[in-house]
Amino acid sequence: MESVYLEGIEACRKCIQDCEYCLIQMAGMESKNDCPLCCILCIESCSATLKFLMTESNFSKGYCALCADVCQWCAEQCGQYDHKHCEDCANSCVKCMEECRKIVEILS
Repeated sequence: MESVYLEGIEACRKCIQDCEYCLIQMAGMESKNDCPLCCILCIESCSATLKFLMTESNFSKGYCALCADVCQWCAEQCGQYDHKHCEDCANSCVKCMEECRKIVEILS
């Protein structure tokens, strides 16, 4: 497997983990924006992308492009909070966005 896929796989895995934790921590809290909705959608997007990257599918490029957009949105939403779990989530989303965009560029 190409190393660029491995880096994308790890970034997606970490993003899923941090979004899930953020989502759990935000449960029951009032939100001023789309957090925790963005975490739910980011988990779904990263999970699907992870599966396509792990199989080195011809659809990886499309999934990575969508995942990068969802991660960017989630990073913007969670980044507006001072909570540690939101900061961690936003940082993981940025990393995942960057790795997914690298894959899109390489596959273009």
